[in-house]
Amino acid sequence: MRIIGENIHILSPRVKEAVGYAVDAWNKEGLTDSEREELLTRARTFFQDSARRQVEAGAWAVDLNIGPQKKNGVRLLPWLVQTVQEAVDVPLCLDTTNLAAIEAACEVVKQQPIINSTSAEPERLANVPLVAAKYNTKLIALTMRSEGIPVSAEERVNIALEELIPRWEEVDMPLENLIIDPLVLTVSGCQQYVPECIEAVRILKVTGADVQVGLSNVSNAVPHEMRPLINRVYCVMLMGAGLDTMIADPLDARQNEFIRIVEERDDRTAIGRLLLALHDAVAAQEELSPDQVDFSDPEQVAIWKTVQILLNKVIYADSYLRV
Repeated sequence: MRIIGENIHILSPRVKEAVGYAVDAWNKEGLTDSEREELLTRARTFFQDSARRQVEAGAWAVDLNIGPQKKNGVRLLPWLVQTVQEAVDVPLCLDTTNLAAIEAACEVVKQQPIINSTSAEPERLANVPLVAAKYNTKLIALTMRSEGIPVSAEERVNIALEELIPRWEEVDMPLENLIIDPLVLTVSGCQQYVPECIEAVRILKVTGADVQVGLSNVSNAVPHEMRPLINRVYCVMLMGAGLDTMIADPLDARQNEFIRIVEERDDRTAIGRLLLALHDAVAAQEELSPDQVDFSDPEQVAIWKTVQILLNKVIYADSYLRV
């Protein structure tokens, strides 16, 4: 499982603060040169430390999510790319809707980058693949149209087959550089989408393109303390469907342990055997059986209950683990 580290994300207060340091250094009036350099040093230190920690924890790539940044993106994203490249030598994921900022970043990036992202929305699909082809990048392509994200796996797959992949072929790019994302939505409010995404991953694997998801989206709007378990269990289920890559938190050591157990087929512990049973059930297009769960073990019970809400068998509520 390849993890694209998600922790440099504009929605994070600390990331937003560090971006603010850089923007102030460039734009704020009345600062001395030393004050500007101090702000840039603060920002640089934060971003480099974050990137190092993510890579040391096992991230294959690092996502750089700066948001739209309509005013400052063309300066910010290439600066951020250069800053992070000084600290780590991994692919970088250029995550913004500001296409001019992406082009500017592509001019300075060292390794083949990943553009995040296009969709089947006409303007995005017309323009973003052209930039990817110009700079020979990888491209994440979302299975959504202007009207939104379809519920069913089949409709999401059809978007990939009828619109995303043909457009990629039009710009003469190899399929191995296309990463299809069938879009994970939260179990809290969009529960019916959650099992359909698993099935979409399974079907999309036959296209030959890599398939990825934003893992933590499945637990958006879920109480903070409950999010890691939902993310980890969904990760195992998606691995059973054949997932290649995920944008996720590489600092979640327990998540990484779940991945290791599945990849190494480590059945030495009861939890390991349960996770392998879950993975294999999804791979076989079956469901985990209650007979495979030790209901005297609270951790196994929590995993079982989490599987049920992720399969939309039990309606999600914030109290689902206590029921």
